[in-house]
Amino acid sequence: MSSPATEPSATKPRSGTQGPASVLTPQREDFPRWYQEVLAKAEMAENGPVRGTIVIRPYGYSIWERMQENVDRRIKQAGASNAYFPLFIPQSYLQREAEHVEGFSPELAVVTHAGGDRLEEPIVVRPTSETVVGEYMAKWVQSYRDLPLLLNQWANVVRWELRPRLFLRTSEFLWQEGHTAHGTKEEAAAYARQIHLDVYRSFLTDIAAIPVLVGHKTPRERFAGAINTLTCEAMMADGKALQIATSHELGQNFARAFGIDFLGQDGQRHLAWTTSWGSSTRMVGGLVMAHGDDRGLRIPPRLAPIQVVVVAVRNDQAVSDAVEKLVSALSQSGVRAISDIREGSFGRRVTEWELKGIPLRLEIGPRDLGEGRATIVRRDLPADVAKSQISLQEIPQAVKGILEEIQAALYDQALARQLSLSTQVDSVGEAIQAAEKGFAYIPKNLVDEAAEEEMAASAVTVRCVQRPDGSLADSEDEEGLVCVVARSY
Repeated sequence: MSSPATEPSATKPRSGTQGPASVLTPQREDFPRWYQEVLAKAEMAENGPVRGTIVIRPYGYSIWERMQENVDRRIKQAGASNAYFPLFIPQSYLQREAEHVEGFSPELAVVTHAGGDRLEEPIVVRPTSETVVGEYMAKWVQSYRDLPLLLNQWANVVRWELRPRLFLRTSEFLWQEGHTAHGTKEEAAAYARQIHLDVYRSFLTDIAAIPVLVGHKTPRERFAGAINTLTCEAMMADGKALQIATSHELGQNFARAFGIDFLGQDGQRHLAWTTSWGSSTRMVGGLVMAHGDDRGLRIPPRLAPIQVVVVAVRNDQAVSDAVEKLVSALSQSGVRAISDIREGSFGRRVTEWELKGIPLRLEIGPRDLGEGRATIVRRDLPADVAKSQISLQEIPQAVKGILEEIQAALYDQALARQLSLSTQVDSVGEAIQAAEKGFAYIPKNLVDEAAEEEMAASAVTVRCVQRPDGSLADSEDEEGLVCVVARSY
């Protein structure tokens, strides 16, 4: 029998199941509206009671948990250990690193009263933890033997957003933030680069199936207090860029402010070199916008909390028993599978699973059961070619291979879009024009501070600087670099 992955349209779909009617605003008509509708109808998230806050519903949180699991494993493989630092930070801590506090001042939430009394010193609700971590690094680092100190925490942070959007920019969000101290500038730079490539890029490309550009930020776009910021930039389905993860070389700025120094092997005291790096629930929003289509989400199988849903076409006892038996066989083979034997409209149930982006759907009805087969539906393909037939005996062995094909197909589709909407340009004016549709690549020697100001006036920014082959540039590289320019979220 032909593989359903190679001949998806070999068999006509079941009568009346050509695919669910669209319940979403088409992306081309209104992409922001489509995004909000997907989050609501796929039961991902809702606005919280305080402006800019988010309620992440169980299905949305299950995706975040899968992201956490994969990123956390990579962080630990890179040698970092998880810790936890306070949500409340004395305002004086932030003021000790002037550039840092200046960069975050507009976004700070500050507590001035507690327990019915005015506080002697205002408390900042954590926007990021470089300052409080720096205070404790100074206590824990005494000798070169204490280095490198590699820490990470999973936490919530608060940044008072003026224009909030669920998952992309909320006043409170969830993230991981890494903080490290090293004996030399070179060691710190190498570790920031390792995290960026082996943790963030690896997760985004291999698990989330999102092709990303890696590069460093211009001084204008750097993290406040950093001497270098590395970024992962992805193209969304509307051609805009999304910054998904960043890694920062902090130099000795925070070490100097907080006294993070150590006794070296030479018997002299030296300031440490620090880094910080983070990714957040923004990755969930990026996943939606990078892979979603007019029928809803499309979740890559390696990331999907549910990889396969087996749907009973009719609530018949024999069919229900067959569905549960198939789910059990799939689960025992390591596939994350669930059954749907609910009462109610088959079409409505199919629409729900389409909206939620389950990678693979198996449909079984009385006739299918009698013929020993099922209809298999791939979420990565258009509805008119997504269906084929497969024998029930083949399913447990075939599904894993099909899921890997879907994983690769989603990455390839996103990459093809990125390449088709990227343009080489030779002037700032051309870059601004090209950014209306996608990414513009312009030689770095054409982009100075005045050029960035001109772009900013048109809501266009330099997303990253990289080598022409797309690789990270070394800090000493000056010639032959390119700037990637785009509109962004």
